[in-house]
Amino acid sequence: MSASDDDLRVVHELAELAALVERRRGLYVRWSRGPGTDLGAPSSTDELTGVAMPGLSANPLDVEEWWQGRPLRLWVARRLYDYAHLPHEKGPGVRPWVLEGHERGRGPDNEPLVVDVRPLCWIDSGVIEEARTEVERQAAQWGPLRRSGH
Repeated sequence: MSASDDDLRVVHELAELAALVERRRGLYVRWSRGPGTDLGAPSSTDELTGVAMPGLSANPLDVEEWWQGRPLRLWVARRLYDYAHLPHEKGPGVRPWVLEGHERGRGPDNEPLVVDVRPLCWIDSGVIEEARTEVERQAAQWGPLRRSGH
């Protein structure tokens, strides 16, 4: 980890992350080895073709209108849950962090490609477990939750 990675605060609770999302729009979560690595070459690569993309792939945390007033905490849990398998797929040192930036385009999985990245915080692994528990509690209402790596 670089010094800038060490300086990033760590969010330790799902409620804390939900409060951040409530206060600020334009936030994304990225699963990687961190901003110290990513900002050295601020471009993701399409894993299938090897093509450099015009920004870092990340997932938006902004609440969509169709969520229609459901709990923000549950929205954030869902956003984390959907990608919690990535550390297992991408290897040691991969973990989630929150960033601000501007969308420049879309990647091959329709994910935003973000530029002008400003790292905000790490997300502690306990938050991911909290998100997983929160989403799994919804199984009776939401239907099957099939995700690889869970």
